[in-house]
Amino acid sequence: MNIDKENLQGQGMTSLRTRQRLIERLTEKGISDVRILEAMRDSPRHLFLDEALATRAYEDLSLPIGYQQTISQPYIVARMTECLISDKRLSEIPLENTLEIGTGCGYQTYLLSIFSKKVTTIERIE
Repeated sequence: MNIDKENLQGQGMTSLRTRQRLIERLTEKGISDVRILEAMRDSPRHLFLDEALATRAYEDLSLPIGYQQTISQPYIVARMTECLISDKRLSEIPLENTLEIGTGCGYQTYLLSIFSKKVTTIERIE
């Protein structure tokens, strides 16, 4: 997925202030790895949602993505990623290969790609 970083900041859902509030909530809940907090702040979660739900992208909620699936709550995504890379704190790209089961909308895949040289992901719904 190619993302135009110039369009990631602005007003409303893409504003740095909106994203920073999410990071503050994640920090309050115990997420402490700065790499993950920065990646989540800079990741365009709203692009992984239907336009009608994009305004809620930076709330700490799971949201429907269709086919009776949801995009995971940001805290859960952050915690899973933190657990995965916690023993590699000093590595720039800590993971060689990552396997994800259940691609969904691809948001977790996007974040895993920041911390992995290679991500393989499998989804049961085409």
